[in-house]
Amino acid sequence: MKITEIVSHVLSYDLPDELGYSQQFYARRTAHLVEIKTDEGLTGWGECFGPGNVALANKTIVEKVIQPMIIGMDPVDREVIWHKVYNLLRDHGQKGMPIQALSGVDIALWDLTGKIAGLPVYKLIGGRHRDSIPVYGYGLMLMRQDIDSHLSRFANEAAAIKEAGFVAAKMKVGLGAKDDIRLAQAVRQSLGEDYPFMVDANHCYSADEAFYVGRALDELEPLWFEEPVAPEDRAGYRSLRNRLNTSISGGEAEFTRWGWRDLLEGQCLDIAQPEVCALGGISEYLKVLALAQTHFVPVINHVWGSAIAVATNIQLLATIPPTPGGMFQREPMLEFDTTDNRFRDQLLLEPLDIQGQVRRQNGHVTIPDRPGLGVEPDMEFVARYTVD
Repeated sequence: MKITEIVSHVLSYDLPDELGYSQQFYARRTAHLVEIKTDEGLTGWGECFGPGNVALANKTIVEKVIQPMIIGMDPVDREVIWHKVYNLLRDHGQKGMPIQALSGVDIALWDLTGKIAGLPVYKLIGGRHRDSIPVYGYGLMLMRQDIDSHLSRFANEAAAIKEAGFVAAKMKVGLGAKDDIRLAQAVRQSLGEDYPFMVDANHCYSADEAFYVGRALDELEPLWFEEPVAPEDRAGYRSLRNRLNTSISGGEAEFTRWGWRDLLEGQCLDIAQPEVCALGGISEYLKVLALAQTHFVPVINHVWGSAIAVATNIQLLATIPPTPGGMFQREPMLEFDTTDNRFRDQLLLEPLDIQGQVRRQNGHVTIPDRPGLGVEPDMEFVARYTVD
């Protein structure tokens, strides 16, 4: 079997409400799907991390740079393909968009390999350690509102996530340190003392600001404080880990095993959050997972994107071994964006129905056992939302 064509599908639509996080507001939802075709009629699907114009730039890398490198190769030769592409792109970027583009291609190759073998991806990796995965709901986004409106809305949205059956809730911050503390306090009060919540800063603080916020969070006992400082600020991460009781998480903006080696050896994280659609795909994710296990750092994947990204992460979360092991160990969770996302809810011929599963199954989702990623996009839907 040989690869005959790689097609990027960049999808977009206007959101019903503008949303924001600490870095920007946005009013359009984007997804970048990668389709790999073969001479025997089988097709694999992957996804590249990166919204908006980043997706359009990655489309060019996929189709104009990576595709000519691997046309005619056997899609099962995933490691050979990965290293060929990486080595040829090394002089032009060991991080960022070239690796995001490679990620989508690699995921599609794993999907294809599973279809060729007649096995789900989790079987190709070595089997699953669990039959279902707990799901946490993330939302509570920033808007162009005053602080009082944010406080009321965050309290209501947190309660709605809890009521929907998710096992935990994650909130955004980024209004400024003092207002962010008020937001976290409002969310904790809304959820009650025992319901888990997490705080995501999207690297908006200096180390001193993050420490100021983190001391207040210690009193509220969130599960983790996510991306408190810039991903390059290794010293800031180490300082926060040493000075705060709250667990420090991050890593969604890190790439490949080499970047993750430095992050983990630098003792920067209590919880690792690799983004498979950005760091190099499934092939590279498995190496990052092994590094995290070597350092006894638990992994809870970062998940953002369409149903392809969600399906990929379900397969991967199923394969994470309990580390270090124990009868009552905390399970890895699936991150689920509770805001409007047609590319997650309506993309597939057979939807994953995460929200319905969460309601029916005590906050958990089951693991598809169909070949590959276990999902197929509706091509009419893809055509309807594709942009040039």
